[in-house]
Amino acid sequence: MLSLEKCAVIDRACSRGSNVCPQSRFVHSQFGQPRVRWNVACFTIRPEGNLKTVSDFKVKIFADGADKAGMLEMYARPFIKGFTTNPTLMRKAGIQNYSEFAQDILRTISDRPISFEVFSDEFSEMESQAKVIAAWGKNVYVKIPITNTRGDVSYDLVHRLSHNNVQVNVTATMTLEQVREVASALSGGAPSCVSVFAGRIADTGRDPVPIMEKSLEFLKASPKAELIWASPRELLNIFQADDIGCHIITVTNDILKKLDGAGKDLGQFSLETVKMFRNDAVAAGYQIGIPVH
Repeated sequence: MLSLEKCAVIDRACSRGSNVCPQSRFVHSQFGQPRVRWNVACFTIRPEGNLKTVSDFKVKIFADGADKAGMLEMYARPFIKGFTTNPTLMRKAGIQNYSEFAQDILRTISDRPISFEVFSDEFSEMESQAKVIAAWGKNVYVKIPITNTRGDVSYDLVHRLSHNNVQVNVTATMTLEQVREVASALSGGAPSCVSVFAGRIADTGRDPVPIMEKSLEFLKASPKAELIWASPRELLNIFQADDIGCHIITVTNDILKKLDGAGKDLGQFSLETVKMFRNDAVAAGYQIGIPVH
């Protein structure tokens, strides 16, 4: 007769200290013979009383957007330490004149870092655009894509700009090879940022945390360079970025507005959700015919 051994392992030593932290474990169990090796995911659950609040974060939160009203709303919040934009966000916001919009925003947001992106596909023109953008203000960082649309890498351009006192934000980075090469290009240059698109990495089914941790190691070679956790998908990403020591995370307004719910009592949240479903059903006038017996 086979005996089934059940084993529950509780791991309270997760080095990342996140609310839910998967760690690889190997457990040997036995269904008679032979022994079977199982790959098990262990999770550390942080007690609810230890959840961080905004004031606890060491990671700097940058607002990501191109809607003027939304940017100014976030500028009024002291915990927002900087801003990022890109042509796609500007197009969605209906921006018609790129330069006018940027310089209008800079008349108000002049004391926190803000990134504006070049959009040429030729490196020589990118360099010219970058110098114009950099002249808009001392707080301006110029976004340089990691490649052009043909896949040609921008490392040489990044090196020239950074060593010509242009603050760059190297964007659309996703591989460790890219981060390593960019770190080398930035070494000894002006203050800079490297935006690794952790959210897009996660969209492919990959865990971005190990990539972000390794990216931090690469950037130690460039002390003036900061790592940005870009394209987050949920509020939890801010906690993850903070746990690994990431320097900056860019967050859209819709996610930022969820910060007020950080640490919210889950029982109360559950009740509010039930009430929402009930109220919406009543407001819609839905009926289910129940047979009378």
